[in-house]
Amino acid sequence: MADDDWARQRGEAVRVQAERLRARQDAEHARAGALLHKFVGAASAAGLAPEDLRVRGYGGRGTARTPLRGWYLRADRTAGVSTDGDFYVLTAPLSLFDRVRGVRPVPTNPPLILGAGGKDGESVALVEALDRLLPGWRSR
Repeated sequence: MADDDWARQRGEAVRVQAERLRARQDAEHARAGALLHKFVGAASAAGLAPEDLRVRGYGGRGTARTPLRGWYLRADRTAGVSTDGDFYVLTAPLSLFDRVRGVRPVPTNPPLILGAGGKDGESVALVEALDRLLPGWRSR
């Protein structure tokens, strides 16, 4: 019986931890989404011209057109924000057909830190990335 109680308690603890993690991630995505929408409004008001966003193949193997317009958030052009305020990861496995026809990326939940968990020097705060594009955008 004691083993059953222990297993049940551990299972409950795991469930609670998973719920807390999910809540933290949802809150982070909501804050990042609000920042992106505010940036898009400020960029449009300031006349910061959006550009056509392209998807890069894994390992730098070619690019593909997308129907998206917006701004690249990283110097390597692997993440961007559309004029609608949606966040996109702009890397994917691309076939020859994709490179010719183009692709339609799906928006993803935006992070507050771009490249978090990557190699040293590869992560950047979302706010810093947006500041590079349009200095002072938060006060506009």
